[in-house]
Amino acid sequence: MAAANSEMQASTDDRRDATTLFIKFRRKISPIFTMKFLKIFMFGQMLSLLICGTSVTSQLLFDRHGVAAPTAQSFTNYLLLGLVYGIQLFFISGRDGFKKVLKTRWWKYLFVAAVDVEANYLVVKAYQYTNLTSIQLLDCITIPVVLLLSFIVLRVRYRWLHYVGVGICLIGVGALVGSDIYAGRSHIGGSDKFLGDMLCLVGASLYGVSNVAEEYAIRNFSRVEFLGMLGMWGSLISGIQLVALERNELTSLSWGTEVILLLLGFALCLFLLYSIFPVVIKLSSATVVNLSILTADFYTFFCGLLIFHYMFSPLYILAFSTIIGGLIIYSLKPTAEAPRDSTYAPMDTETGDRAVSIQRRQAKEQPMTVDVPSAVDNEGPNETQALNTSINN
Repeated sequence: MAAANSEMQASTDDRRDATTLFIKFRRKISPIFTMKFLKIFMFGQMLSLLICGTSVTSQLLFDRHGVAAPTAQSFTNYLLLGLVYGIQLFFISGRDGFKKVLKTRWWKYLFVAAVDVEANYLVVKAYQYTNLTSIQLLDCITIPVVLLLSFIVLRVRYRWLHYVGVGICLIGVGALVGSDIYAGRSHIGGSDKFLGDMLCLVGASLYGVSNVAEEYAIRNFSRVEFLGMLGMWGSLISGIQLVALERNELTSLSWGTEVILLLLGFALCLFLLYSIFPVVIKLSSATVVNLSILTADFYTFFCGLLIFHYMFSPLYILAFSTIIGGLIIYSLKPTAEAPRDSTYAPMDTETGDRAVSIQRRQAKEQPMTVDVPSAVDNEGPNETQALNTSINN
């Protein structure tokens, strides 16, 4: 009898341990089974598709019509941003109104706009001098730049799991590069490889600066303010650069219907990309967004199968899955923000209210999260005990 009771007790203990482990495991992976993560994932893939749209239209412009005018292509985007969001900003009054912003922060947005314009110009220009493999690899320098600047400027503190997720995403990029080599796309490009590599390296680094500046502006001010000022200064800078560097290219261009439609398609994709980018940053962070858009080459490849007759490689599927896996691992834990000495609080990431942010900061002793929030279910403290009681019964 005693032996039977002992066996029953051991069996109950085993089931209790298994239940406890299951609860802990469910809590660990619960952040990826939330509506917030689903939104981040879907928006991220939408950004990748828009990047794919800009890549395809640019390649069609170059292959079929010999158009290589990156500043002219970007100018339309900045002009649209200035018209759509600049006009909205103009009619806002008070602390966040156009006059106040122009008076106090104009030089900051001028700097960010210059960085963004040159980042677009340098990376697109690099395609004329180096090959696709180099650009895909060097373009990833944006991610460590974002990590470093987020650590310094935004005071984000990463855990080991975040570095593992980033590493896995970069392995996925390596698989993409291998796929391009297999498909024979790696040697597309000009002959001055060193110049092209340097252009891509500097341009990708400037993208990182622009992305972190955007995250700072979105969290402290507003999306309309950032996009409106970026559009205003960006259209001015790119317009001057267009006249200085690309006027001969545009005057000698044969302005057919297809050229106009491709230019408009490029501008529309880039405008939507810029409009959605801050939304995803506010939901997550600049780091998460840059990890998400690594899948853009995957979508470009499938478009290339139909339009440019690329050779299929199973490595593309592996690369896509690896990048998504790295993103999921990165999202399992929220990042933390180091304590600030300043009494000025950024806008609350959920309500957009600075007052709410101040109240939450005062109410919490633990570091606040600024990246993908953990959506761990708030099960009651007696959940394990209740389940164990149910098992015993």
